Amino acid sequence: MLPRIERRVRHPGRKRHPDRLVFQGILFVLHTGIVAWEHLPQELGFGSGMTCWRRLAEWTEAGVWPRLHEVLLARLRGANALDFSRAAVDGSHIRALKRGPKTGRSPVDRGRTGSKHHLITDATGIPLAATLTGGNRNDVTQIIPLLQDVPPVRGKCGRPRRRPDAVLADRGYDHDKYRRLVWNLGVKPLIARRGTEHGSGLGTQRWAVERAFAHLHWFRRLRIRWEIRDDIHEAFLTLGCALICWRRLKGIPAGVLR
Repeated sequence: MLPRIERRVRHPGRKRHPDRLVFQGILFVLHTGIVAWEHLPQELGFGSGMTCWRRLAEWTEAGVWPRLHEVLLARLRGANALDFSRAAVDGSHIRALKRGPKTGRSPVDRGRTGSKHHLITDATGIPLAATLTGGNRNDVTQIIPLLQDVPPVRGKCGRPRRRPDAVLADRGYDHDKYRRLVWNLGVKPLIARRGTEHGSGLGTQRWAVERAFAHLHWFRRLRIRWEIRDDIHEAFLTLGCALICWRRLKGIPAGVLR
């Protein structure tokens, strides 16, 4: 999936660092959350921090991470590991210490600058799509973009699957306008009502997206937004979703995978 860069015949310059090692350096930053790319340990052989950053920006512009996520989702569907009978959506606030696009004053963090991760998962907690917004953005505004961002998931004969049968959400998504928009996409909205007593039963099914957020924010680079460029942070976010899918694939017996 990585774009091939042909080396110049005339004046080739220094040989390009192997993509595999650079990718390992990107994963190291994602897992450990080191603030400055220059702090990437040279003795690991991943190349310099700036080499890894430039390669990350190059692959992000080439659309590598969404394609990787889509391929892994197709593998999961082919192994009957995806459950589109329902989906769950939620948002999670993170602090953005360097500001930048898609940041805002967070009402839940004393007005500090922050961003929000918005996530949609299948019934088992596998991430289907994720978006990034400012910390002052209401969760309900992202339910339609999340549903629309679910890629066409192949892996079986017939049409790719794009929409779940139903979507579950908490009281923060309680708005009749967005219920109608969800219905227009052919998805049944199961959203808790404000002012009603707790115990609707949605929590027993929405735990999947809460667990997915716990897995996603296990990657330390996603706990705090250090990137000024929103596309770089979104690259880390999509790569984190892909890694969760890959881990789920590792737990499936080899005979089940196609």
